[in-house]
Amino acid sequence: MDDMNNRCGQQEMRTEIFGTPAIKLTQALKRAEKFTKGKKMRQAHRERIRCVALTRIIYGKGHWRLAQALANLAHSYLMLLGFPVQAVQHANSAKGTILIGGRPPQVPAEEMKQILSTLLTIYYTLGVAHWMQKNGKESLFNLEKAECVMKELQQTELEETTEQKISEEDLAAALGRACLLQNKPLMATRHFEKAISAVISARGEMAPELIDLYQETAHIEQVKKNHKKSIEYLLQNATLRAHCVVLTVHTKFSPQAASAALLLGKAYAASGEQKDAEMAEMYFNESLLACKAALGSGHSQTINALEEFSKWLVHMGKREQAYDLLQESFMSQPDLCSDFSEKAAERFYIMGGICLAEQKVKEGYQWLSKCAQVQNALYGPRHRKSKELQKILNLLETSSAVREATSHRTQKHQEASSQMLC
Repeated sequence: MDDMNNRCGQQEMRTEIFGTPAIKLTQALKRAEKFTKGKKMRQAHRERIRCVALTRIIYGKGHWRLAQALANLAHSYLMLLGFPVQAVQHANSAKGTILIGGRPPQVPAEEMKQILSTLLTIYYTLGVAHWMQKNGKESLFNLEKAECVMKELQQTELEETTEQKISEEDLAAALGRACLLQNKPLMATRHFEKAISAVISARGEMAPELIDLYQETAHIEQVKKNHKKSIEYLLQNATLRAHCVVLTVHTKFSPQAASAALLLGKAYAASGEQKDAEMAEMYFNESLLACKAALGSGHSQTINALEEFSKWLVHMGKREQAYDLLQESFMSQPDLCSDFSEKAAERFYIMGGICLAEQKVKEGYQWLSKCAQVQNALYGPRHRKSKELQKILNLLETSSAVREATSHRTQKHQEASSQMLC
């Protein structure tokens, strides 16, 4: 076996040194596919770069095969490395190459299919890359072009000879996200439903790819204030996640289960109906328990679940329960101001608000003062948030309870300073 591997390695080395550019290109394409399947992204990307160089040598600058190699490289930058700027650059080079050459008037039908497939890769890559850069207009424009090419490609009656990079569900989901970025929720819903249908048709109702699609569709329904529909999608999402958890031998106390429960809690809470309140509380509790068990009390996902639960409790008038939950989140920290983050500031602010609502002015002032310290460290004293909070603190300082507390604290500081000087 070792001898066979050695011979294969020697053969590859001879090909690399003495092989023609066409042979080297074939080998590079095979290695790119092999590395991609093996999740070796950097190695796969290097082979895509080599393919571009070899294709330019073989076919010249204006050939559609160079456009194909550039399109594959752009797609590699996007999907393997997550670099949208480089993806746009190379996809535009591919588009320029194929448009300058134009579609050849008379080529074999199989080649025409590869040209269409190249155009699909170009427009899809441009669309997703612009979406990653929050450029909704350009994203939607290119993805709609990709959709037109996809329809033309589907009308061809040729059998697939190579694996299609862009699937129908990929394109539909990307269109949905681009529409959402452009504030077009109705169009986004149609595209996501099309993606869901395509996935179910290809891989069944328990395909893991459906998880994100259900979640994103539920978010759109929430934006449209269609809370019932949102809950339906999230329940499907939760069922699917539970199925996937069983398959992967995870317990119900996993980050994935916690995330699904939190989304359901927020969905039931958003409905605003009294009969959904019990379900909201149940799922918020379930999410918090799963986060603590899987990640610990100090993890950011646990803190996020705790904050969402606390906000809802305050909204429902359960201020004491919310206060206890928020105070619990600081129990593991010896210094309450050691966590200088937006999340910590938000928790201090909520706790201060709860105290003020309960007529506990002194405690409320103390929590809001801690919030001000964190905000000043994060944003600076001139930031809008810092200024608004300082106005509240200035107003509270006029109350007798706060004046007594601050004057007592000032007196203590003066006594300590006097002792040091002595």
